[in-house]
Amino acid sequence: MLELGGWDTHNNQANRLTRKLAELDNGLNALESALKETWNDTVVVIATEFGRTVRENGTGGTDHGTASCMFVAGGAVKGGKVLGEWPGLAPEQLFENRDLQPTSSAFSWMSALLSEHWQMSPDQLAKVFPKFTLSCTFIKVLCYLELIRRKAIWVDLLRTFN
Repeated sequence: MLELGGWDTHNNQANRLTRKLAELDNGLNALESALKETWNDTVVVIATEFGRTVRENGTGGTDHGTASCMFVAGGAVKGGKVLGEWPGLAPEQLFENRDLQPTSSAFSWMSALLSEHWQMSPDQLAKVFPKFTLSCTFIKVLCYLELIRRKAIWVDLLRTFN
């Protein structure tokens, strides 16, 4: 795991994000260049531990919120898609009238990636994420990812939830 700080944008968000996103882009390009052929077998997860509020605050930024997004990149990823459920930004769709409504768990997405990319079993995933319980959301995420190449994984996962 690598950490890239400076994303807590309570003020001047537009300018700060422009710089941070360029830094992230440059870092991913450097990683791809350094890994060479191994990049084709690589999955990178870009995530945060908290979301941001939907509305801008008085200093041109946003405050800590509930839901967020996650980016999945790498040569092993079928990219170019936005996956998951979009809850909407209308006031009545917001969580507590301020945040993007959570629709899934980051652990579901990361578990699905580990299951598919490294063929980790539910027992192994339980050791990686001990407080997370696999659920039907996990299977839905696998379907979203469209990474299921082996029917055996699907059958094993279905058996886990029956």
